[in-house]
Amino acid sequence: MNSLQDKTGTNTPISQQAASELTIRSRLDGPIERLGLLGRSLLFAELSMIAYLRQGEAGKAAWTAGFGDIRYYERDGSQAYSFISETDHVIACRGTEPNEWNDIRADLDATTAVAETLGRVHRGFKREVDDLWPLLQEALADNRRTLWFTGHSLGGAMATICAGRCLLSHIPSTPRQVYTYGSPRVGNKRYVNYTKIDYIRWVNNNDIVTRVPPLWMGYRHVGRLMYLNAHGKLRKLTPLQRGKDRWRGFVKGLREGRIDYFTDHFIDNYVACIHREAILAGEAPARPSDSAV
Repeated sequence: MNSLQDKTGTNTPISQQAASELTIRSRLDGPIERLGLLGRSLLFAELSMIAYLRQGEAGKAAWTAGFGDIRYYERDGSQAYSFISETDHVIACRGTEPNEWNDIRADLDATTAVAETLGRVHRGFKREVDDLWPLLQEALADNRRTLWFTGHSLGGAMATICAGRCLLSHIPSTPRQVYTYGSPRVGNKRYVNYTKIDYIRWVNNNDIVTRVPPLWMGYRHVGRLMYLNAHGKLRKLTPLQRGKDRWRGFVKGLREGRIDYFTDHFIDNYVACIHREAILAGEAPARPSDSAV
């Protein structure tokens, strides 16, 4: 195997330099709440990556990360996993798979539709959630664990909408946080202002997906921005500084023979950068777990 593509059977947004075996760096040995921001970010980034795997491989990887119970949901091409420990329940929505027409259609359908909460959301993303929501709502009907949502790319958009729907549902638990990686914009300003759940939104330098749909269509981002600069380091930058940094990243990518508008979107690149930041902050071991998928 040369990439995660071989494990999923589809072309997923994983770099061609991904290791032949998926190494899991996180190891949960208690409530997620005990982890720091970077430790959580690493865990959820890895779960978002695991969500691209087939059920067998996903189960092995999730067990390595500390989750003993895994459940898979699929309807009309929309997919998600539950990763469940003694104290936590994580819903990880699967992102765009280029070979799946349903995913491509969802990404392209950028007109807005009325949200179940307030305001308007991307119609294609909403349709993906509409397919899965009855299954997720049933799975969470008796949930008493701390609830989290996460996802990469389209999966991040779906996680955002799902978390908002929990506020109107009979589900007994409110999402603790939402972590997204390379997520597109989901809804308009009214929708963004309504959703009061704690969102952590990771953006890797020139990741082109985070800039669509465009602002002129009324779309806005939600949540706290965690920006990785051209060198893969977490930095707080002004919009002007981010613009300059993205240009540096683009030039750097050309020198290395790549277009980083696309390579910056790969989920394993997010994992690698966040892992380095977590190590520096003392929130992750320098060496990954001995177990691998």
